[in-house]
Parts: sequence; structure tokens; C-alpha cells
Amino acid sequence: MSDLVCENLSMTFANPQTGVKIEALKDINFSLKRGELLSVLGPSGCGKTTLLNMIAGFLNPTAGKMSLGGNLIEGPGVERGMVFQQGALFEWLTVSKNVDFGLRMKKTPESESSKLVEKWLDIVGLQGFGDTPTYQLSGGMQQRVALARCLVNGPDVILMDEPLGALDALTREKMQSLILKLWKETGKTIIIITHSVEEALLLGERLFVMAPRPGRIHKEYNLPFAGKGLTKSLRDIKHDSYFGEVREEILTMIWDMEEEIMGGV
Repeated sequence: MSDLVCENLSMTFANPQTGVKIEALKDINFSLKRGELLSVLGPSGCGKTTLLNMIAGFLNPTAGKMSLGGNLIEGPGVERGMVFQQGALFEWLTVSKNVDFGLRMKKTPESESSKLVEKWLDIVGLQGFGDTPTYQLSGGMQQRVALARCLVNGPDVILMDEPLGALDALTREKMQSLILKLWKETGKTIIIITHSVEEALLLGERLFVMAPRPGRIHKEYNLPFAGKGLTKSLRDIKHDSYFGEVREEILTMIWDMEEEIMGGV
């Protein structure tokens, strides 16, 4: 049975001052089996982040429902972990104190939490950095801390909102490889929101292109590139003829949407 199910999801926001309503999402339907990797992209205003926040439980839909493992999603839960664009770290704390924050909130015994922290710091490539103040780390290393902090709590689903958007090109590519490695080794279900077409192709075995006004799934792709990225260089994959073909198709699709939004200007 599918692990994550979204049925007829709609979200309408109302301006409290004017009463004007904005239909952010309408009739979103999809299911993800455990361990699937989904990337979502589309033009600004298509509701990508709204969808992710609904799955995280930060927003309740105005219509439709979501379930994980047969249980309705009605608010935040430990079975869903979030990685934000800027990491949302406590920069004055050490790396270890950031990673074990959720464990401390759950009152996990220190002996157990310290082992878990060491395990995940090792997996994300931050061995020996546990006592380092987080503000001393580079952007890429801080995102590794954010990943470890999410994973240490053992979520079934990892939600990523533009997690690599602020990184330079080389660091971003390394982090893309790390995400694929974590996906393979942990078997977690991952949903990643991105504005980058190339990144969406590299990190999505399934890919949704969303259209705006109201936000909806315009087209779905099933792609081989995430699987290939487990054993091949991401740079080599970008030169694959099929990769280039799908990239240009999606770029044209999104460009046409943007043109429509701007009225052809």
C-alpha cells in the first residue's frame, strides 16, 4: 500500500483585510510508496512550498486529505522531517547540540543520543566537527548539519524546501550526490522542492511540474537519472542526450507558463 497519499488537496488563502481569496492549490492527487524520491518544480506562485508545508502539517488543507501509512495528517509529527533552505539552525550551538536538539526534546537518554549523533555526523561527512560552533561552518557544511538533525529523529518522510538553493555550484553538486546516497542507504521517502530544472531531474525518480493559478500538477515524469546518479558522475549524467531532451522540454513548459503569467511581456 502507498505510504503517503494526497487526495483532492486544495488550499485557499483569504486576505483578512480585503476578503479577497487566492486559490493556491486545487485538486492535488498523488501517492508515494515508501522509499520513493519525488522532486517538484514549477514557476513562482505555483504552490510548491504550500504543498510541502501541508504535508509537513504546518498548514491544514481547505479541502481534501492527506495520510501517511493510513493515518491522517492533521499537524506536525515526528514521522515527517523538514530540511529548510537556510537550515534553520541554532548557530550559537555546537554541531552536536544542533543535531541532538529533537532528541533532547524527546528526553532521549544522553548515552543513546550521543551514539546516534556520532552515527549521523559520520554518515553526512562531518566526523570530528561535533564540538564546532555551527556559525563557523560553511553553507554546505551547515546543510549537512540540517540533514543530520532531520535524520537522527528517524522520520519516515524527509521534506526538503529548496535545501541547496543558497549554495555555490560545486558545493551544490556534492550535496546532490549526498542526498542520493542518503536516499539509497536509508530507504526514506524524500520530497524535494527546487527551482532548478537540472536538480529536479537529477534528484527525482518521479518529477512533478506544477502550474499556477491555481497550483496543480501539470505533468508527471518517471526518470532514470536519480538511479544512475548512485553509480555515475552527475556531470556525466547531465550530458546524457535524454537528460538534455527532458530538460529542454520542461524549460519550455515553464517558460510558457511564466509568459502566460506575465501576459506575454
